[in-house]
Amino acid sequence: MDDVEATVNDPDSYSVNIVWKGSLVYANSAATRATLNAVKSRARIILFCAISGPEKRDYLIKIGQENMITNDYVHILLTMRSIGYGVQTSLGKKTFANGLTPLWESFSVNTDGNETMAKKAAEKMLVIDVNSDVQDTDFLQYFTKNIANAVRDPPMNCNSSACINASATSMGSYARHLFDVFYLYGLGVDKLNSTDPLVYNNLDNLIPQLITSFDGMTGRVQISDTLYRVPFYQLYGLDDNYEQIPLINMTFFNASSQVSKGYSDEGRTVWHFWGGARPLDTPICGFSGRYCPVQFWDQYGVLIFVAGVVIIFLICIMFICIGCIVRNRRLEQERQNSEWQIPSVKLILPEKRKKQNSRRSINSGPSTVTGDSKMTIDGGFHENYTVQMYEKDLVLTTKHHVAPLSREDKEKYAKLRKLDHDNLNKFIGLSIDGPLYVAVWKMCSRGSLQDIISRGNFSMDGFFMFCIIRDIAEGVHFLHKSFLRLHGNLRSATCLVNDSWQVKLAEFGLDNLLEEHTPTKKRMLWAAPEVLRGSLNVHQMDPSADVYSFAIVASEILTKREAWDLSNRKEGADEILYMIKKGGARAIRPELILDAEVSPALTTLVKDCWAETPEDRPKAEQICKLLFEMTPKANTNLMDHVFNMLEEYTTTLEVDIEERTKELTLEKKKADILLSRMLPKQVAERLKAGQTVEPEGFDSVTVFFSDVVKFTILASKCSPFQVVNLLNDLYSNFDTIIEEHGVYKVESIGDGYLCVSGLPTRNGYAHIKQIVDMSLQFMEYCRKFKIPHLPREQVELRIGINSGPCVAGVVGLSMPRYCLFGDTVNTASRMESNGKPSMIHMSEAAHSLLTSHYPHKYETNSRGEVIIKGKGVMETFWVLGRADGAAETNSLSTRTTPPVTDENWPPNFNEEQRKRAVTPYPERQKSANRKMDTLKVI
Repeated sequence: MDDVEATVNDPDSYSVNIVWKGSLVYANSAATRATLNAVKSRARIILFCAISGPEKRDYLIKIGQENMITNDYVHILLTMRSIGYGVQTSLGKKTFANGLTPLWESFSVNTDGNETMAKKAAEKMLVIDVNSDVQDTDFLQYFTKNIANAVRDPPMNCNSSACINASATSMGSYARHLFDVFYLYGLGVDKLNSTDPLVYNNLDNLIPQLITSFDGMTGRVQISDTLYRVPFYQLYGLDDNYEQIPLINMTFFNASSQVSKGYSDEGRTVWHFWGGARPLDTPICGFSGRYCPVQFWDQYGVLIFVAGVVIIFLICIMFICIGCIVRNRRLEQERQNSEWQIPSVKLILPEKRKKQNSRRSINSGPSTVTGDSKMTIDGGFHENYTVQMYEKDLVLTTKHHVAPLSREDKEKYAKLRKLDHDNLNKFIGLSIDGPLYVAVWKMCSRGSLQDIISRGNFSMDGFFMFCIIRDIAEGVHFLHKSFLRLHGNLRSATCLVNDSWQVKLAEFGLDNLLEEHTPTKKRMLWAAPEVLRGSLNVHQMDPSADVYSFAIVASEILTKREAWDLSNRKEGADEILYMIKKGGARAIRPELILDAEVSPALTTLVKDCWAETPEDRPKAEQICKLLFEMTPKANTNLMDHVFNMLEEYTTTLEVDIEERTKELTLEKKKADILLSRMLPKQVAERLKAGQTVEPEGFDSVTVFFSDVVKFTILASKCSPFQVVNLLNDLYSNFDTIIEEHGVYKVESIGDGYLCVSGLPTRNGYAHIKQIVDMSLQFMEYCRKFKIPHLPREQVELRIGINSGPCVAGVVGLSMPRYCLFGDTVNTASRMESNGKPSMIHMSEAAHSLLTSHYPHKYETNSRGEVIIKGKGVMETFWVLGRADGAAETNSLSTRTTPPVTDENWPPNFNEEQRKRAVTPYPERQKSANRKMDTLKVI
């Protein structure tokens, strides 16, 4: 065992780590068990040496009992008997091919029951033994069976215990070795070929003859020069039939070793009892079995389950996300479709505006409508457009025939709605749920260029025309860069103008829809020659066709006439289209007859754009660049140009406006003075403010009537002009007197004169004093008044005065009049008509009011009872003048009383008086009519 340890510990030859050494005491089971347990806790490759067969079998049984025969263990038996797995016994049991009995069989005639365990343990054991590969197996079997008897028989005749046991039936352990020694010696003596004892007893002669080799009973025997047998070891194992087979040949001699394999498939030949795999020197679970790696599913089962759940969850999330993406795409598609799809019920024709006559205030006059270029709801747009209401906004619509819409068409309309540019009219959407498709565009209030040019009432200077042309070019350039690639229907009718005079292109992107009405041949006047010839359809058109159409529209703007000036040409539309198709070196084109100053570069550009060959026409991008270079430095856009013009007009307008304002203020002042003379100031202010004037009742006023005595006779002596001058001189002075006393002049008809005090401004009871003072001053003036053309004639007045309640109000819209109503007015008229020349006739009510509030101020005299028409017998009074010492004063009382309404009539008004208060005074009207007839006769 020491030699083995020394060999395996040689670092130059092997790398083997011996972890534990011990010995087995088979007689002591506990010690044996403890030793094996110590081995189990330290190693799985076990080298053990056993001499006798029982020891080897007992070892197999012990390791079987300790469960050391699993695939983790490799037991290597070291022996020198050249018997391998066999034992030298002849009990009639099963033997190997070499005649040896397997060591797992019992060593007695009867079995002990451990054969199966021992055999099972032998499966996990390898044997290193001296080469026992005997060539002559028959002789070996014969030798094994008969050697015991041969030793007893002559010539050996050895029956003592020194040779063999008396009861032994098989050869001894070293019988074969002894045989090989004697056979070697015989070979040496035989080689000497001498019977002389001096020769074969001489070692010097014998030793050289012993250096030889032969096949002996213990295998191949080879003697070295040092007279040592060269050791030939073999590693034995068991095959599937439990026959021992050599696996590895090993030779160790003079510090050298040779090893040769006797197998090709290690797993199937060497380790077939271990499951076909070489066992590990250290078990996976460790020597104690507590460090076993957890099974994959045990170790990672939870993680795999969690990972599986997470993966399934992620897959579900992925499918959900995919579903959401698909759903969102569908919703987005539906949303986009809903953006451009407009329900037909939301498109409403606007109501036409009706002219209404409204009541105007006194200061409003007839309105004037200035000319404007904006379109109205009722009309003014090109026949291709219809103005409708969509979501409370005015929009333009065009009608098209119903056609199936593909997915590409719907996507195009969604993109079309998102197109946004300053020179593109906004496409709002398409109504497809009606009998016709209706395209909806943003409203451009000024109409199309064709409409503006056809009206011919708008003047455009050179820069204005340049800005419009530039707007069209910018719009075409944007369309050419967009997904549409071209307009395809560019005409002056599709160039709309908004409030800011900015041109916006319309009717683009609808090439797959047919219009409701078949386009006329006149519509083709803007089409390029190659399009007219029919060589291209809408989908094959090149952007150069838009450039040609742009040139035709530009010619309309520059000449301010319709395309091709059809109204002034002898050719019709058919002839022009024929000549355009014909083409040629001198193809027909519109004549550029310019009315305004236009840059020559602009006209040249227009001519280049309508070139016959599409390749010769500039691209929209080049057109925009050229127009940008032509832009005047001083002006950048149309609005700046307009602002500059406004600034130029501002200076002169300020002066003109100031002068006109002064004139307007002066005229307004004159009108206010004239109006105040026609109506009371308070009433005039309310009428100017557009307010109605409600009738108003006054509980106490004094009414004055006067008449020129014998006016008819005086008028007959005068010419009409003299009558007018007479009355004008007389009443002008009367008006002056009225202003002095604060009395309101109601009206004058012919020679009649009507005044009132106490309305419209209430003055308490001062009205009676004012009227009486005014009457006295009228009489005084008349006594001094002389008629220029009748110096001998004297003008006499007849005056009537009455006090009481009265209702006043404005009558009529045209030439409104402030009229008085009530019995007080009629009675005053009766006082005047029943009076006497140069006398002031006063009713009892007026006299009572005068004497009660102004006693001893005036001198009055009772006339007595007088029969008054419509009134019966009344006591009346004459006003003779002021009392002696009475001071003349025109002071007014400021006391006011509440207005008289239906609920607060004065107590002295009976029902009959209330009825008469709201009716005109007929007698006064009859008198006035009679006097007017007199004037007509004159």
